[in-house]
Amino acid sequence: MSEATAALQVIDLTKTFPGVKAIVGVSFTAHPGEVHTLLGENGAGKSTLLKTVFGVQRPDSGEIRVDGNVVEFARPSDALAAGIAMVHQELSLVPQMTAIQNVVLGTERNRGGIIDWKEARERATASLTRLRFDAPINIPVSQLSVAQQQLVELARALSTDARTIIMDEPTASLTTAESERLFEIIDDLRASGVAIIYVSHRLKEVLELSDRVTVLRDGQLVATLLRSEIQSEDDLVRLMVGRQLDAHGVGPGDTQPGEELFRIEHVTVPGVVDDVSLTVRRGEVVGLAGMVGAGRTELARAVFGADKRTSGDIWVHGKKVVIRRPLDAIRAGIALLTEDRKHQGLSLDMTTASNVTLMDPPGRRGFINRRVQRDVATAALKPLNTKMQVDRPVRTLSGGNQQKVVLARWLRQDSDVYIFDEPTRGIDVGAKGEIHAIMRNLADRGKAVLMISSDLPEVLAMADRVVIMRRGRVVAELDRDEADEETVVRHAAAE
Repeated sequence: MSEATAALQVIDLTKTFPGVKAIVGVSFTAHPGEVHTLLGENGAGKSTLLKTVFGVQRPDSGEIRVDGNVVEFARPSDALAAGIAMVHQELSLVPQMTAIQNVVLGTERNRGGIIDWKEARERATASLTRLRFDAPINIPVSQLSVAQQQLVELARALSTDARTIIMDEPTASLTTAESERLFEIIDDLRASGVAIIYVSHRLKEVLELSDRVTVLRDGQLVATLLRSEIQSEDDLVRLMVGRQLDAHGVGPGDTQPGEELFRIEHVTVPGVVDDVSLTVRRGEVVGLAGMVGAGRTELARAVFGADKRTSGDIWVHGKKVVIRRPLDAIRAGIALLTEDRKHQGLSLDMTTASNVTLMDPPGRRGFINRRVQRDVATAALKPLNTKMQVDRPVRTLSGGNQQKVVLARWLRQDSDVYIFDEPTRGIDVGAKGEIHAIMRNLADRGKAVLMISSDLPEVLAMADRVVIMRRGRVVAELDRDEADEETVVRHAAAE
């Protein structure tokens, strides 16, 4: 396929920040009717590249061409006007607005200066229906789950009739069924001549969807390959990280779980969690599986005291603990890594060092010792195999490195019970393996680990035991040798 047919060309693009070369001389071409996947570890430059293409930030050098013509985007609206839409990994919705308002935001059509809300509702509803969106569309999106908000992001891109659509980790919060529906839509878009620029850390997904793959490492282009030139997931891993990795998780431990360490009984949150009980033993990783809307995140937040429960008891080390707020949970030895790190896990405008030490900043008499704070944060991050400047705002980090900042903060607390809610959402294969190893290490040290994940292969690879929720209730509990994808999905999706 010739460059003359290109929908979008990026030529020798470079973008630097103080002390960081984010992308250096990167080039790639997206053709109509193709899925072109960008791969790389967190921090490889993918997000910077996409934000530059979409007009969020300006490149230092290089050029962007749309339909063969050189373009310069000062803002995302310029990219939209040129026929480029983007589905962001970190949700960019306005929390106070409804799904309908968010879908048409920035593309509202008007008559005589008045927004045509009839047309807006019809266009938004058509896009949401295409995604089989079954949540309320007239309530603030802040009241929707992260997965439901992700579908609203997708609907926004679909509503623009763009000729090039950038999808940054679109399946990170979707169930298997929702992901399969998305793939059907991508096939339809491809057949209609739309160019898809796709980012995913799920290598199986990459192999199934891609026509072409571009790999970045440390901000530089490693290779662009046709799908027919890629033999296996291992080929992609070697290109991404420059070394061999196990892309499927570290698996269960060799030691047998000990006595019960964590127990919840009859926890109820009206409308979302209904009389849930479960246990986690010392040295055990329990996977909590279920479809979106099953109540898993709501259960975790209720146990942690972030949301109010109307009933239910919590036990740690055989002792009943009273938890009315997160501070009570922390004092009881419970840690929660939230599903939404951007809004619930981090203070984005604070530095990395401040976020790592947020619960116990070093200092005296109300004054923080910044030098000690930097040293503490650097030491806490070192075991997580990450390189970052701890004095920079945490919002400048990649999604994977932001997750490591949250994790470093909790590991410093040395809690007894760790609840991980979607711990590897939007995380590259290298960082995913590291986080899996950390969870297994915690279990091997005698901690209790409860892992919530929509990535079923991850649950099956990591969990010693799988608890399945449906519509707010526990419907099954499976030992490791009983659990497989078919059995879990059957329990999770049954009517």
